[in-house]
Amino acid sequence: MSAVTGGRPFAHPALFYRGEEQYTAGTVPFVREGLAAGEPVAVAVPGPRLALIRAELGPGADDVRFLDMTEVGRNPGRIIPGVLRAFADAHSGGRVRIIGEPIWPGRSAVEYPACVQHEALINSAFEDRELTILCPYDADHLAPQVLADARATHPLVIDGQGQLPAGSYDPERMIARYNVPLVHPPGAASLSFDTGELPKSRWFAVQEAERLGLAGVRLQDLALAVAELTTNSVVHGGGSGTLRIWAEGEQIVCEVEDRGRLTDPLAGRRPPSRDLPGGRGLLLVHSVADLVRVHTAPEGTTIRFHLGR
Repeated sequence: MSAVTGGRPFAHPALFYRGEEQYTAGTVPFVREGLAAGEPVAVAVPGPRLALIRAELGPGADDVRFLDMTEVGRNPGRIIPGVLRAFADAHSGGRVRIIGEPIWPGRSAVEYPACVQHEALINSAFEDRELTILCPYDADHLAPQVLADARATHPLVIDGQGQLPAGSYDPERMIARYNVPLVHPPGAASLSFDTGELPKSRWFAVQEAERLGLAGVRLQDLALAVAELTTNSVVHGGGSGTLRIWAEGEQIVCEVEDRGRLTDPLAGRRPPSRDLPGGRGLLLVHSVADLVRVHTAPEGTTIRFHLGR
C-alpha cells in the first residue's frame, strides 16, 4: 500500500501492462492486499479482463465488487458519479481500493477526449479521500499518444520495470487540451429557443429523433436530456440557446449551445450541493446518455450527447 499511495490519502496510479500475465500480476496482488487489509475492493474493467481477475482470485472473488466497464462506463462522464464515487461513498469508513479501466482498445476517437478528461478529473474529484484507484492501460494495443496522455493524468506509472513518478503529470493541462470545439454537420436540424419556447424545443427534438429512428426508452431519455439542457440554457446560459440534432452512424446526436460559461469541470460528475438549488441537470444527462461531450469557452458552452438507436 505504501508503495502505491506514498503516504497520501488519495492515490491514482496507472498500470501499463503487456499481455495477460502482466495484467494479472499488476491487478490481482492489488486486490488481495486490499482484502487482507479489510478494505472494500471494486473492479471495473472490460468483461474479458473481469474474467481473468476473477479466475486468479478464486474464492476471494466473492468479496470483490465486479463491474463490466464497457457497460457501466460506456459514457466516461458517468464513471466518477456512477461507479467510483458510488462505491467509495458506500464504504466511507476507511480506505477503499478500486481498479478502473476506462480506456481500452476499441474506444472510438469520438469517445477518447471524454475518457482523458475523465482520468484527469479523478485527481480533483477524490483528492482528499482515502482511496486508491488503479487504472490499467494495454501498452501492447493502445496508441503511444494514449500512453503519453496517461502519464499526464496519473502521478505514478507502474510497468514491467517497476513504478516511477510520471514526469509529465499535469491533469489541468489535459482537461484544457481536450476542451476542443465541437463541429456539427451542416445538415443538422436546428432550432433557436428562449424562455418562452422551451416546450417547442423539446417537441422539436422528439419529432426529429423519431424521424431519425429513435423510439421507446431511448426517445424518453432524449426528451429528458433535452429538457434539462434547454432549461439550463435559459436559467444559466443567457436566457436562450440553439438546439441541434442529427444522426451519426447508429447514434442520434443532440447538442445545446448557449452563451453561458461552464466554470466547474466536475459539473455533472458530483452530487448536487444541498445548499444550492439546481446542479442536477448535467448529472441526469450523463446518467441517460451513451456519451457526453462538452466544450466551454469565454463566448459560450456547447453540450452534446449521444444516444444509440
